[in-house]
Amino acid sequence: MKLYTKDHEWIVLEGEVATFGITTYAQEQLGDVVFVELPDAGRALTKGAEAAVVESVKAASEVYAPLDGEVIEANAKLSDDPGLVNLEPETGGWFVKMKVAAGVDTSDLMDETAYEAFVQTL
Repeated sequence: MKLYTKDHEWIVLEGEVATFGITTYAQEQLGDVVFVELPDAGRALTKGAEAAVVESVKAASEVYAPLDGEVIEANAKLSDDPGLVNLEPETGGWFVKMKVAAGVDTSDLMDETAYEAFVQTL
């Protein structure tokens, strides 16, 4: 199931593992992505705190952890090809795979319909 944050991150939960990145809307706002700084495996992430940084020709932007957990893997492909975020923001351009903390609350995350409605208000 894919969920979304108000900070324009998407997250796919599969059991206790979650994969996340930035939404198509976010990458469109950023423009051409030229650099992505990702966390190392083993790093603890706190929901709402900075998890990564993405830089584009327009600006640098923080990417926030959508849930509490621990980094399992960062998308190494983005080091060599940060433009993958522009080409495949919600698939191959993922940022981090993480082990989600036990008992994590996803009630404030939106499904695709709610996220699309949210974006229309911006």
